[in-house]
Amino acid sequence: MLMEGQSSSGKEEGSREKGVLYRWQGYFCSVTPERLVLSRPVLHAALGTLHGLLLTEDGHVYSFGEQPWKRASSQPVGLVLESSMSGQRVISVSAGSYHCSAVTEDGLVHMWGENSHGQCGISGMDQVPDPTPVSVVDGETHPPQLVRVINVACGAQHTLALSGNHEVWAWGSGCQLGLVTSVFPVWKPQKVEHLVGRYVVQIACGGFHSLALVQLLPPAESCQQRQDKCGQCKQSLYTMTDKDDHVINSDDHYCPLGVELAHSKQGQRPGQSSPAQTTQTKHIVSDFQISQLTSENICAGQASSDSSQQNDTNQENQPGPTPLLRTKSTPYPDEQALKDYLKRISDQTLVEQAEAALVGGSHPPSRQTSLTCPFRSDQSDERTLLPSSSTLSRTDGSTSAARQHSASNSITGKKGSLSLLPIVDSTSDDSSQHSIADGGICLSDLVISNGCLFESCEESRDNADTFQSKKSTSLTDITLEDTDAHDRRGSLPGLLSPVSPSDSHRTNHTRAVVGSVTTSSTSESKNLLPSLYTEVWSWGRGQEGQLGHGDYLPRLQPLCIKSLRKKEVVKITAGANHSLSLTAQCQVYSWGSDRFGQLGHMNASSTVPNLAKIGYVSSVFGGGLNCLALTDQNAMGFIATIHELASAERKFYCTLSKVKSQILGPLLAHESLALSLGQLSMLLFQEMAGSFSKLCHLTGQNSTSLTNFLQRGKVIKTLALIKNTTIFIDTYKEYSHTVGNFLVMGGFQSLLKPLQQCFGKKLELLQTLMELKEKNLSPSELLVNLFYMPLHHLHGYNRLLLKLTNCFEVKTVEYLWIQDGCSKYEAVAHLLSKQRKDAETTFIFWKNFKGKNSESLRKPSRRLVCESSNKALTLQNAGRFSISWFILFNDVLVHAQGTIPSKKLFSSHYVYPLATLWVEPISDEIVGLLSLKLTTPEDSFVVLASSPLEKGKWLRAINQAIDDMLAVGLNGRTHVSRGSQKGEPPVSRTATHTFRKEGRLKDASYNGRWLSGKPHGKGTLKWPDGTVYYGTFKNGLEDGFGDYMVPNKTFNKFERFQGHWKEGKMHGFGTYWYASGEVYEGSFRDNMCHGHGMLRSGKMASPSSSSVFVGQWVHGRRTGYGVCDDFSRGEKYMGIWLDDQRHGDGVVITQFGLYYEGNFYNNKMMGNGMLLCDDDTVFKGEFSEDWTLCGKGVLSMPNGDCLDGIFDGHWGTGLKVAGTFTKPFETLRRENKILVAGHYAVPAEEKWKTVFEECWGRLGCETPGQGLYEKAWENIAISLTARRRQQRDRPEELSRSQNMMLESLEVIPQHLCPVTADSFNIIRRYLMKACDFPLHPLGWLLETLVTVYRMTYVGVGSNRRLLQQAVEEIQSYLTRIFQLVRFLFPGLPEDGCFILDSSSSLDEGTDSLNSSTHCETPQQGCIVSSSSLLLPVLLPRLYPPLFTLYTLDKEREEEVYWNCVLRLNKQPDLALLAFLGVQQKFWPVSISLLGQKKQVLPITKDACFATAVETLQQISTAFSPSDKLQVIRLTFEEVTQEVQAMLGQEFLWCMDDLFPIFLYVVLRARIRNLGSEVSLIEDLTDCSLQLGQLGFMLTTLKACYNQIQLEKTT
Repeated sequence: MLMEGQSSSGKEEGSREKGVLYRWQGYFCSVTPERLVLSRPVLHAALGTLHGLLLTEDGHVYSFGEQPWKRASSQPVGLVLESSMSGQRVISVSAGSYHCSAVTEDGLVHMWGENSHGQCGISGMDQVPDPTPVSVVDGETHPPQLVRVINVACGAQHTLALSGNHEVWAWGSGCQLGLVTSVFPVWKPQKVEHLVGRYVVQIACGGFHSLALVQLLPPAESCQQRQDKCGQCKQSLYTMTDKDDHVINSDDHYCPLGVELAHSKQGQRPGQSSPAQTTQTKHIVSDFQISQLTSENICAGQASSDSSQQNDTNQENQPGPTPLLRTKSTPYPDEQALKDYLKRISDQTLVEQAEAALVGGSHPPSRQTSLTCPFRSDQSDERTLLPSSSTLSRTDGSTSAARQHSASNSITGKKGSLSLLPIVDSTSDDSSQHSIADGGICLSDLVISNGCLFESCEESRDNADTFQSKKSTSLTDITLEDTDAHDRRGSLPGLLSPVSPSDSHRTNHTRAVVGSVTTSSTSESKNLLPSLYTEVWSWGRGQEGQLGHGDYLPRLQPLCIKSLRKKEVVKITAGANHSLSLTAQCQVYSWGSDRFGQLGHMNASSTVPNLAKIGYVSSVFGGGLNCLALTDQNAMGFIATIHELASAERKFYCTLSKVKSQILGPLLAHESLALSLGQLSMLLFQEMAGSFSKLCHLTGQNSTSLTNFLQRGKVIKTLALIKNTTIFIDTYKEYSHTVGNFLVMGGFQSLLKPLQQCFGKKLELLQTLMELKEKNLSPSELLVNLFYMPLHHLHGYNRLLLKLTNCFEVKTVEYLWIQDGCSKYEAVAHLLSKQRKDAETTFIFWKNFKGKNSESLRKPSRRLVCESSNKALTLQNAGRFSISWFILFNDVLVHAQGTIPSKKLFSSHYVYPLATLWVEPISDEIVGLLSLKLTTPEDSFVVLASSPLEKGKWLRAINQAIDDMLAVGLNGRTHVSRGSQKGEPPVSRTATHTFRKEGRLKDASYNGRWLSGKPHGKGTLKWPDGTVYYGTFKNGLEDGFGDYMVPNKTFNKFERFQGHWKEGKMHGFGTYWYASGEVYEGSFRDNMCHGHGMLRSGKMASPSSSSVFVGQWVHGRRTGYGVCDDFSRGEKYMGIWLDDQRHGDGVVITQFGLYYEGNFYNNKMMGNGMLLCDDDTVFKGEFSEDWTLCGKGVLSMPNGDCLDGIFDGHWGTGLKVAGTFTKPFETLRRENKILVAGHYAVPAEEKWKTVFEECWGRLGCETPGQGLYEKAWENIAISLTARRRQQRDRPEELSRSQNMMLESLEVIPQHLCPVTADSFNIIRRYLMKACDFPLHPLGWLLETLVTVYRMTYVGVGSNRRLLQQAVEEIQSYLTRIFQLVRFLFPGLPEDGCFILDSSSSLDEGTDSLNSSTHCETPQQGCIVSSSSLLLPVLLPRLYPPLFTLYTLDKEREEEVYWNCVLRLNKQPDLALLAFLGVQQKFWPVSISLLGQKKQVLPITKDACFATAVETLQQISTAFSPSDKLQVIRLTFEEVTQEVQAMLGQEFLWCMDDLFPIFLYVVLRARIRNLGSEVSLIEDLTDCSLQLGQLGFMLTTLKACYNQIQLEKTT
């Protein structure tokens, strides 16, 4: 029994109850439904021919009816509990003709019942008495995996299963399996390969045919190749069509001949009669008959088994429709007639094409639709012969009858009791139109089957639930998602073009709609609502037309039913010989056998669906002689409200679908539409049509979702209107916006002509669709109301949700959810109503507006707010004859001049975007009490209001318009950063503006932050020539950090500056990349290099000018001390500069080892100077020009010879000398000392003064040492906080350790009180962290000093003549940095002062530096010095270049020393001790090696005093002099301990005993550059440390070094 509607009944008020079961029998008589009482509500039911199954809420399965497979003496009468299924958590049940199935929550299938054809999947048993598990195993995976099943459908002799991967598995017998096999039965579940890769959401089984509902997915590329031609009709499977500028490849071949039939097939088994049928045929009234095929049919093996479906005559070979069969010997008799019919039905009507343009653009083409149908016929017969569809609604009964008669007459040789193609139910339109809001149930709530029907039910869960927590699929469940299905699409043939083949013949403007619809549909949340893009596939026997392909042929493989494509099918089911599908538009399509009126196509009273009033029905089930219905009790009106909401939504969706198919479709297909509307209006109409289609699709999804909601758990949280409020609101807003734009541009007025051409001048169709009772509306008003009609549905949402709140307590969570949804929908409804009024007002304004430039101002999204045609607002200080007219839109303020407001005419106008408009009231008596000041980026003017009321009105209107525009955004680029509590727009905002006035910013475009009409904050400024600035602004000028790029026309490249700005100019530290290839990094002032900086010139400028300069700059020129490394000439200059020239004292080092120092003038060394060669030849005298010896001088030779006189010439090219040559005696030669370099060098304290000045400046001091230390700490905190803020924006710039260091630097040590030893350690640790962090002023200073030091003394500057200058420079660093430290910590004493320790001992956590500074007096404390405080931080960074200079200076001595070390170390230990004069009492007798004592033999080597040797070797790994002294001290202690172990603890050293032993340790240590180590310690150690015990140890080490050079092994 099929139920059309259901009246509301609120009588049953009480506790909410669901799953109440009613049962009634008989088909031709009306029997009152009988309520079946169970202990738990029923969730699911299934009916077979003579039996049925029930699934209760607690998971128990009950069976009833005749069950011959049960092993019992007598058949049970009532309900029987299937005890073996207890505890299995069953989620769905299904019944075939004589077998049953159940699916558990973990995806396992249980089968029982008749198994003679393998339908239970259990081999070796003809009958399965109890539920038995059947494993579905995927053998294609390695290892094989168990497939999780979510639904099962049963037929007469076969079973289908739907897996969690949305693949279909089949077992049993017959071609209805869809398997590639000829051996039956199939005992083991096998995958239906033809559906692999398709997203199957539902399955259904008829008696001997199968159905599958496939959800369309986005197309995927496929590399698999298939055969080119069909094996039946020999036509091409793939067609290629050249369309416009691309070629479309289609695989939508549809074979009209079905499957190939053979005379005989191997392996077919003869059919068997059902035992139930043979024993009880007299009690069965057959509801269907199956016409048996001949032996040529591939399904002939099951012919004899069909006796269970015949009447009690049990005829084995009932005559079938033999004229339609095709054998190998005889051609198809009516094949041509069938082809002619298929030609006519293969093409869509014009209305369907329009519908496809609106809906079909977002899903992939199927293999069963073709781009160019090979059976195309004349289009004249198209409308007559096409079957009825949802797009052609019935107007009266005669029309429907005529359509059915036409369709049935087109089938040759068949009677009217069969339907080859799906035909819409004649009552479907009425049901959709009369689904009243009184709780009546519509067709979408019912799924009926005559024979076997399967209703699947799924529990609603959150999106986070996995497939393991689901019940089963129902109406394309809203949470189904399987990524594997997307990958499976690779098994399907791909297309060269993503355009759907069926859409390729559309016009260009229709394609635009398709694109908009595709974009809009994909923008939705994919799995929040059920998909309506589905296809129905069928296979199996087709002798009754139950496959829906337009013929009676069987199909071995699944084939798509073309006539149901794009019909939005959401539910399928099948009877024995007929099939049903339910669409989202509440329409039922039925096809197949109609012998007993089961299709509902006849007007006979016995076949028309009748209403059964049994309550609120959620699901119905039919089968055999029984019908079941599940109802819900209307507790507190909840069920009634939900049904009312679902009914209203379905009715609304039907209305929208009709508007889309009957109005929008024909209009888009109209040839003169584009000509009538124009280009802009056409685009707006297409956009509106796309939004309408999207809204229609969303409504259809929601109606289907509401049906699912009624059939599932009814949890209010899962209601789509509440759960997905944002999707609905955004869709309605988008549609309202597009309709308003079309209205503003006068689109509806232009649309009238093509509309009347399509539907007549009276437009009766529009009135019918809107159900209007008023007849006085004009056509334009009627058209506007039609397209604004969908927006009124929001009030229905609000009303029904508000009604739903009465079903819950006020404080419950459900009540709050519903109340929140109500408020949102109510707010949106008011907003959209206001938007309509604004659009209508704007349209009237433009209609009466006669300005010559109106077209430039008229834009689709622009709405009128107010205007001053009544002289409510005038310009201050305007001319006598000048008239101003202000027009406020939602995005701009227009100031028109030279106007006649009454006639709305003007001659010129100015447009001010609201995003960059600021308004403020003025209450100055001089200016006027009614004044408003308007500020824009380039103008500022005052307007006068006519009254205080008008002033307040305009002030509120402008502020509100600005605030609304900023909130919505201008093309997505403008937004509000912070709101205003006074209802005023924010003074600071983000916007875009292009400057037009003359000046620096002419034609420049700015996008960023604004403050009162000026750029302020972060932004981007672009000029037309390509110049770009990105950074911070202040009061309209570049100020702060920014990135600037400007084109250089000479080099055709960009120059770039990245750094700090001030008042529109480069000011502060930055980096400039010149187009010539030069790079400057340093300080700027007034757009010029000023302060300390480094300039690198590369090969791009000139190969001869490759150099690096680091030093002081003044106004863009090198002035002051600096170092220039000229790579092309191999020279390095270190000295004073003036105006980019070397001018003053300086030193030049060449790559050939020559050392010049003297006075430079105009880039040349002139006057007195000095030249030192690498071989110690020295010239001291006068120079002229460039390195020319000219004048008096003295040339000293390395051997002591001397030449004094007048020199002339270049060094190395020959000298002219007039003077005296002196060769001194040997004694005098030894007394003569080589001149030391550095007489003309710049003093160390004069070097890098700008670097230290920059550091003092960062601390807030204008001059070194002059300032407040509080200000200095404040500046440090600001710099660290700014870096902390940048770290939050770009966390990848700093490592984890640097972040921790940054956090520790935020804690400032105590710096006011007098410093103690403990606080000194705290300060020392703070300084170490600060110097390691480059953004701290001290860290920047240290990093810069290291850079310039390496720049000076690395490369060509690595000359031994510079050693003394390098040491003095480090000492100068220490002094000046210590001055900075004392400024930050005023409590620190002066350099060299002693600090008493407040405790008995110093902090145990101090390092070797601190321990090395212990005072040797009885008082405990430490000496504070610049070297002890700063050298541990500074020297490790400067150690490599400094130690290299030491090794170069000591190179000759080191060579002698090392040769002696190598010679002496060849001797064994005892021999070496004897050679060095060590007394035998100090000779070790035994040594400890790995815990064992071993005797020292004459051949033992490197064993004596080994611990002391290893300790002394660590001197090369220490950096600071104090650490090196600690190594020496530890070495002496190791020697002393070893000697005391031999001679006793009371032993005391004397120098005669100690020196030979220590000399032995030094030799065995083999320190490569010992002389350099000793010299470094002497030069950089505090004087306080060079006294006492440490000084004695250092002197001993130095004496050993000198003694080794004098040792001889002879």
